[in-house]
Amino acid sequence: MISLEGAVAGVTGGARGIGRATAAELVRRGARVFIGDVDIDEAQRAGREIGACPVQLDVTDPVSMAAFHATVSAAGPPDMLVNNAGIQIMGPFADTKLELYHREVTINLLGVINGMHTFLPGMLERERGHIVNIASMAAKVTTPGMSVYCATKYAVAALSRAVRAEIASSAVTVSTVMPTAVHTELTAGVALDLLPTREPEDIARAIADSARHARGEITVPRWLAPMGLIEEVTPEPLLQRLKQLATLRQPPGHYDESARRRYLDRIGQ
Repeated sequence: MISLEGAVAGVTGGARGIGRATAAELVRRGARVFIGDVDIDEAQRAGREIGACPVQLDVTDPVSMAAFHATVSAAGPPDMLVNNAGIQIMGPFADTKLELYHREVTINLLGVINGMHTFLPGMLERERGHIVNIASMAAKVTTPGMSVYCATKYAVAALSRAVRAEIASSAVTVSTVMPTAVHTELTAGVALDLLPTREPEDIARAIADSARHARGEITVPRWLAPMGLIEEVTPEPLLQRLKQLATLRQPPGHYDESARRRYLDRIGQ
C-alpha cells in the first residue's frame, strides 16, 4: 500500500480528461503530482488550476520518458506512475489509414511499455511503488469500429498481468484500470445512449484508491467485471447481433463528425 500523503506521482496524458482528473484527485489526497503531456501549453494550464507540475512528455519517445522520470525523481523517489496517455481511432478497419493505427499502437501500448520500463526498476530497487495502467472495458468486450483500440487495451491488460506475475514477490504493485465509456473528449460525438457511462472524476477516484488496495484489475463500474467471461462464452453470432443493437445499428465506428472534429484535429485524424 502507498500512502498518497506526501507521495511523488507522475501522470502521463495528464492535461485532459481522465489524466487531469486523476492528477487533481492525487493532489487533493496530498501527493506531489507531475503532469506529463505532449501538449505543454494545456499541461501548464491544468497544472496552474489543480496545483500540479507540468512537464512536456512524448510517451512514444524513450528519451522523453527518461527526462520525465528525471524531473519527477528530482522531487523524490517516484511512488506512483499512472500510464494514462492514449488516443482512440474510430471507423471501419479496412477504411482507416494504416499510419493512424500505427500511431494508436505506439501511444496506447508502447507508451505504457516505455513508462513501466523507465519507472519500474527504481521502484523494485527501493521495494516501494505502485503503477497504474489505464486500459478500458474494450480490453474485455471487443467493439466493432474500434478494432485496434481494443487490441491495444487488451495488450495493456495482458502486459500488466504478466509483469504483475514477474514481480509478485516484491512490494511493488501494478494495477490495470478498465473504465466503461467516460465523458471526455475521447468519446466526443459517439452515441453512448445504451452504454453505462461515468465521469472522469469517477475513474480518478478508482485510480487513487488503487494505491491503497492495489487490486490487479479494476473495472469501473465494478459490476462490469464479468463481461470478459460473458464475451468468451457467448456464441459469436449472438454477440454480433447484441453489439449491433448497442450501437443503434449504426456503421462500425460511427460518430458525429462535427461534434468530434476538435478531437480529430488534435490527434491528426
